[in-house]
Amino acid sequence: MSVLSEFKAFAVKGNVVDMAVGIIIGAAFGKIVSSFVGDVIMPPIGLLIGGVDFTDLAITLKAAEGTAPAVMLSYGKFIQTVLDFLIVAFAIFMGVKAINKLKSAEVPPAPAGPTADQQLLSEIRDLLKAQQDKPQ
Repeated sequence: MSVLSEFKAFAVKGNVVDMAVGIIIGAAFGKIVSSFVGDVIMPPIGLLIGGVDFTDLAITLKAAEGTAPAVMLSYGKFIQTVLDFLIVAFAIFMGVKAINKLKSAEVPPAPAGPTADQQLLSEIRDLLKAQQDKPQ
């Protein structure tokens, strides 16, 4: 089997196609979540905390010399990224929680009664137990 035919067999398998669709949908969903957080969640939070932005916090390790830029430890960008992650994670958590609540509102089907075989076995069990409990 040639490499080309092996690749063709691999590429058209259902798992590879499903994975590709999942990645594309995931990327599109990522854009939705980013827009939701950046455009809907962050403005009210920014208003509440007074527009605090940590991205400018840094420590200068080596000052700029001539044309060489300064060497900076930008820990503020890390803090801002962590805060953004926490906000995104909380927003997703709340969305999943709402979806789960809607799902739990659906009435689960009533459990089916015992089948005829199960009823017969239960009767046999009860008869055997009654025989064992009988004094001899």
